[in-house]
Amino acid sequence: MECWRCGASLARPGDHCLVCRTENADSVVIDAERDRARVTALRGDERVGTTEITTTPETAASDEGGVELRNFAGLIVDEVHRKRPEDVYAAGDRVVISRLHRDLSYELKRVGVGADDPVAAVCDRQGESSPDVVEGTPAEKISGTHTTLIGGRQGRNALATVAGHPHVKKIVPGPIEAGGAAGGGVHAAATRADANGNLRLRLKDGSSVQENRLVTTAGDRGMGEVIREDIDEALADADLA
Repeated sequence: MECWRCGASLARPGDHCLVCRTENADSVVIDAERDRARVTALRGDERVGTTEITTTPETAASDEGGVELRNFAGLIVDEVHRKRPEDVYAAGDRVVISRLHRDLSYELKRVGVGADDPVAAVCDRQGESSPDVVEGTPAEKISGTHTTLIGGRQGRNALATVAGHPHVKKIVPGPIEAGGAAGGGVHAAATRADANGNLRLRLKDGSSVQENRLVTTAGDRGMGEVIREDIDEALADADLA
């Protein structure tokens, strides 16, 4: 591929031109699986090139601190930095994306987990505003008059998992109520988004039920549903769904 401005040869499609210092990609979409990632450069809604990066996951150290995962994420980060894009989107494996959140110098915008083609989904969203990212600890995001949480450690882990989502702004615990038959352990699930993109996290522990309000930065139901899918996937990965 050649630079659209000066015609210089680029090592990879969509790379930032080192001759005339011009960007050849407006945005990048990362479609991540645990053992491979496809990094696609876009100019407007045109796909200018895709690079595939692979790894062999460590069986004994597959968490976010593993050397193999850090190296894998580093290769993805390097590929993104070659493009100098304005926007970076990501879809796929939550562990990989969590690592990228830590390593990328760009704000990482999420694509819904239900998107069959993340690149097409991003092209469809071109021109739409993305929800703000909210940094903060779970303690900083939890507020309200009800301070008691059901489910003990698992209940706290569920709220911590939700609070770790970059588009969750505030968690407001609700009252504890009776919810039917006892048994079954602790389960958590996010409810359908309202018109403003806000959600509720339903916690169930035995016969007790607690609905916790989740204030997001979505702004509308469509983006709220993207966040809900993301949260439910994270809860499932943590064996809390």
